[in-house]
Amino acid sequence: MTVLPTPSATGVRIAGDMYQWWLAWQGCVTALRDAATRARNPVIAVGVECDGVGNLDDVVLHRAVPPHTYAQVKYTVDSSTPVNEEYLLRRSDSGGPSILNKIARTWQQLTADGTPIDMALISNRAPDPSDPLVSLRDSRTQLLMPKAGQQGPRSEKGAARKRWAANADLSEAELQNLLEVLRFDLARDQTHLREHLQLLMLSAGLRADDPAIHAGADWVARQVRDGQRMLTLDTITEAIDSLQLRAGPTRAVLSIATLKPDLEAADADHAIDWSDRFDGDSPYTKRRPLAPATWAQLQEEIEAAPNHLPPGTTAVAVTGTLRLAPAFLTGSAFRMVTGADIACLQRGQVWSSAEPYGIAVTPTQETHLISQGPDLAVAIAVATDPTDDVLQFLREQDVPVSQLLVLRPPTGAKDNSIPTAAAANALAVGIRDILRRVVRSHPRIHLFQAGPMGLALLLGNRWNRLRPTVVYEDVATEQVYEESFTIHA
Repeated sequence: MTVLPTPSATGVRIAGDMYQWWLAWQGCVTALRDAATRARNPVIAVGVECDGVGNLDDVVLHRAVPPHTYAQVKYTVDSSTPVNEEYLLRRSDSGGPSILNKIARTWQQLTADGTPIDMALISNRAPDPSDPLVSLRDSRTQLLMPKAGQQGPRSEKGAARKRWAANADLSEAELQNLLEVLRFDLARDQTHLREHLQLLMLSAGLRADDPAIHAGADWVARQVRDGQRMLTLDTITEAIDSLQLRAGPTRAVLSIATLKPDLEAADADHAIDWSDRFDGDSPYTKRRPLAPATWAQLQEEIEAAPNHLPPGTTAVAVTGTLRLAPAFLTGSAFRMVTGADIACLQRGQVWSSAEPYGIAVTPTQETHLISQGPDLAVAIAVATDPTDDVLQFLREQDVPVSQLLVLRPPTGAKDNSIPTAAAANALAVGIRDILRRVVRSHPRIHLFQAGPMGLALLLGNRWNRLRPTVVYEDVATEQVYEESFTIHA
């Protein structure tokens, strides 16, 4: 592994500026998408290093109606300084007010006339899990309240509140009012910020590759250098056209979280959060619903998702953490035959069902006789080969199938066998076309998958003119698989 040198002061400053430009560009894309989707209270302009708003001037999102969002951006090159009491209450290197004191002053200034506001401290620093108050941050709202206001003055929380209030020159009641609107948007490292930008740009109908992201951020930097600190929707729209960033339709965003909370859920048009309803202590061990939650309940919620998106929605971006069976079900809930175009981010690439491809890729076929009933078992062997596990499961569970059909990419099962969205679509069509011929003499399909989540989504999107399909999930138990959903096709 190559060891990178310690960045210079200039390098740190440039990295911090770029981090701020990315966040400002994120606001610009939000304004563009809000206008396209006719959001209830859209972002109509983005301020960068604005005058008259105290130290929360780094990025300001101006909405049609308050509350506007005022953000202070804090970037660091390492993780040696987490966000905690010592960081927030420490005086500046020149002996000036602390970060918390500056934020409190700005809050008082901006709310003096009773106008509601939204405030955020945005940083790639992580929250300190041992801090009495910062550790209470709700990952969904990014707020310390209401937990930070609980317990009395003699408690650890109460003592911390007293110190914070004194440092901020506020009463404890005023401090709690501040913490009601101050979001701690933390651990937003460059990788996550890039992925979030990709999703927003995808949903806004823009190119979402790295050159497009950098083009947008560079445009923001040029505006600031030229003294343009207020970026209006008209200005942003002109920049989108001049930079040639338009790429497709504006998409509704569907968030489905089964393994961990989805950080993009706040920007979604509809969100399904099952992260607390799956069994397991970590995202790596969560594989099945935790009783009394069931696969049937999850299927009902996913299949109802199209009804929760804006009327007339045909283009959808899916975000969140899904295993293969829920991803396949999501694709089938937005099938291509209904006019739906579904997309996701797969290893930094946009995989869309509308991505053009040349000809369908015919997978290799391998058949294993089972002779236990009339149905057909199908194993999609793409990232790895599950044949032995599937055969053992079918026989031990006496699944009523006559044979197991194993389908592999022409290059074989390996984790890089599908390099692009076009290749994924071509393989999905090839798999479906083979099954349309083979399944004619079978009443049902039993489907097992081992491949990228994006392929499962695109395959479900094209799953029509087939047979009712029982989809199995790898639940990592002794029997390996578990029946999850039944899909009519």
